[in-house]
Amino acid sequence: MAQQQAMGIPDGRHISRAMRFGGAKAGERRGKRKSREIWSVGVCGNMCTLEDPPTLFPVQYSKVQTPNTKKFDKPPPPGRRPSPSSSDPKLFFSAAMPEPQSSVASSGSVDRLRNAFGGVLCIFTLLLIGVLAFSIRLFSVIKYESVIHEFDPYFNYRVTQFLSRNGIYEFWNWFDDRTWYPLGRVIGGTVYPGLTLTAGTIWWLLNSLNIPLSVETVCVFTAPVFSVNASWATYLLTKETKGPGAGLMAATILAMVPSYISRSVAGSYDNEAVAIFALIFTFYLYVKTLNTGSLFYAALNSLSYFYMVCSWGGYTFIINLIPMHVLLCIVTGRYSSRLYIAYAPLVVLGTLLAASVPVVGFNAVLTSEHFASFLVFIILHVVALVYYIKGLLTPRLFKVAMTFVITVGLAVCFAAAAILIALIASSPTKGWSGRSLSLLDPTYASKYIPIIASVSEHQPPTWPSYFMDINVLAFLVPAGIVSCFLPLSDASSFLVLYLVTSVYFSGVMVRLMLVLAPAACILSGIALSEAFGVLTRSMKFQRPTLDDGSFTAGDGSSDTPTNSEMGLKEKTSKKNRKKDKESEGSSPVDHRTEEKLLVLPCGPSAVGIMLLTILSGFYVIHCVWAAAEAYSAPSIVLTSRSHDGFHVFDDFREAYGWLRHNTDADDKVASWWDYGYQTTAMANRTVIVDNNTWNNTHIATVGTAMASPEKVAWEIFNSLDVKYVLVIFGGLIGYPSDDINKFLWMVRIGGGVFPQIKEADYLKDGNYRVDAHSTPTMLNSLMYKLCYYRFVETDGKGFDRVRRYEIGKKHFKLTHFEEVFTTHHWLVRIYKLKPQKNRVRGKLKFKSSSKTSFMRKTGGKKNPWK
Repeated sequence: MAQQQAMGIPDGRHISRAMRFGGAKAGERRGKRKSREIWSVGVCGNMCTLEDPPTLFPVQYSKVQTPNTKKFDKPPPPGRRPSPSSSDPKLFFSAAMPEPQSSVASSGSVDRLRNAFGGVLCIFTLLLIGVLAFSIRLFSVIKYESVIHEFDPYFNYRVTQFLSRNGIYEFWNWFDDRTWYPLGRVIGGTVYPGLTLTAGTIWWLLNSLNIPLSVETVCVFTAPVFSVNASWATYLLTKETKGPGAGLMAATILAMVPSYISRSVAGSYDNEAVAIFALIFTFYLYVKTLNTGSLFYAALNSLSYFYMVCSWGGYTFIINLIPMHVLLCIVTGRYSSRLYIAYAPLVVLGTLLAASVPVVGFNAVLTSEHFASFLVFIILHVVALVYYIKGLLTPRLFKVAMTFVITVGLAVCFAAAAILIALIASSPTKGWSGRSLSLLDPTYASKYIPIIASVSEHQPPTWPSYFMDINVLAFLVPAGIVSCFLPLSDASSFLVLYLVTSVYFSGVMVRLMLVLAPAACILSGIALSEAFGVLTRSMKFQRPTLDDGSFTAGDGSSDTPTNSEMGLKEKTSKKNRKKDKESEGSSPVDHRTEEKLLVLPCGPSAVGIMLLTILSGFYVIHCVWAAAEAYSAPSIVLTSRSHDGFHVFDDFREAYGWLRHNTDADDKVASWWDYGYQTTAMANRTVIVDNNTWNNTHIATVGTAMASPEKVAWEIFNSLDVKYVLVIFGGLIGYPSDDINKFLWMVRIGGGVFPQIKEADYLKDGNYRVDAHSTPTMLNSLMYKLCYYRFVETDGKGFDRVRRYEIGKKHFKLTHFEEVFTTHHWLVRIYKLKPQKNRVRGKLKFKSSSKTSFMRKTGGKKNPWK
């Protein structure tokens, strides 16, 4: 500044003021033109107008188009700079001297350093979240051992073993003759291969790197590894919608949410272990494509959807939710080319890829679950055509074209609808699968398909289930919904739609609480991020600021631009401030002022932060407890804690081990379908039915045998070439999930195929009982006899600890079955079919032996089996 004064160059403030008014008068003399060219000159960052470019000193000029010069009559607010990228043609003038270029450069380097540090901190936080997500799922391994959990994971483990030994081609052609005897099962065409191929690939890579892990170990830890990926995918999805802060919060919440932990603990080797990651990542790529309009992300989205199709039958949720969102955007007038790019490639490529999966095949285009995507695909192209024609034609021609298009379109739509209705009407289930119909109509399964209703995870949840599985997130989700509407975007509307649909489906089927968990975590993360942002903003503005004028005045004649700026701000009179406030009515509101207006007092903000911290602490404690106690115990090993200590019941593995070592390799074992996978995987014996439940008649046959008298049941099992019958009985140790509690489902499923089995015959006054008041049909059924045989010998009374009363029929003998093994705690009981009796001289007898032949010849005792 001193150098400028020495050269005779006036101060930038005087230049700005003089040229502003001089330019305005010159403009008035030339007349009111619509626009004229002015020159923007920067003197240390100040803006001024000149009719001709000045040549007194070397500065940068830029040509700017501005409307009438009367818009320069009112000065801008003090310290406010014009935005070069603003669409507003007004030109504002700064009344204060800017900082020198060195200060600007230093501030830019500070910003770059801050951004770099923020990126490193974000990556480090994501790594910590991954460690948390992995370690919180290891309680089962620490407390017990590295073992596969539940029932379905044993089939997946067995298939992965076959894949690792025989290769991918043998896997696709594998016909399993050890299941569903005598029908068998084609494994390659009836299984979702995503989980198996993923674990098999991991095992192959580790062994290629000379890390000799067994297949079982890889299967046990696959779910915790993919829970880390799911947390990171949640961060990406939330970041794409509401920023990195909300993304980190949502990822942290998902890493610990009990609903997801229940399906991803170490040992839970089920399809959901990898499917939830695929679900979230597909949604992220869809939102990313929606925001960017990139065909690259659209192609990646199709590949992610393909992986989801390979992993889980729940892929139909994706292919119906995304069309619903696209239709919502079209109806609300939010159609754009980005929406088209995000959806159209997904339908085309995704459907082609889905059809290449053997278990899906042509169902990708023939079943009703996929028709919504095709209908919205047609609607999207019609809307795109309308917008394209509207841009080419005049309004009059556009109306004529619209009339023609609507007429032809309606005719085509009616024809397509007629064909679609005919195809759907030709299907007994109207093109829907049984599980899909049970979601749309919660009473459908209990009326028509009891096998679906018999599965515990297909039952509707209770209210305590929500608090158990998502805990305090149920209270944070409404706040997250409000945050998504401030402002509402395509991405935030998708999250709200995802939440609403998942809440409905989780209310119909408790298994789908798993689909609700990511939506609840994302919206809760958004709510917490916004809440902490508002509450901490008061702390941010507590320090003295320039706008508050809380600093002492500097020397107005100081040579430094900073001191000059301070002096000018101090010397602004109240009258000028009032004028500035009036002039701000037509200008953008200062963002910093808006933030300060939203600030809460410091005291309430501190209390709010403390309450949110306590609430988060409760959530963490509940999640750790759920992971350590509720969801860590494998179902294959039962535990109990009583006054005399901790008890472990390892009866399942004891029974399967006995079958493996004490029966022939080709022996057939009959049990209820719940235990088919475990029997095949752990005992390596052929089973009649298993957990795939693809043949309802076969399962009804086993249920009918269990509900029939002993002789009829023996004939049914003998026709199936069964040699051993396995039942689960929990009356001694109080295990509630035994076959006696499942028996009514066997009756219902069997009665659905064989009408001689009636549920009313097993109920006494509408109640299911096994005590002295039970019906004779119940007391004579095979299930009752196999479970309670010799049970009275345990305590002399025959008291059932699950049903809480003494059994009705205590002393009886088996005539067609013999007990061969009962586990230590009577949890698993195995019976063998007695050999078929021969008919000699019109009488039945056992296969000949020396004793019976002698008795027959000598006219001894009668045949006891007469």
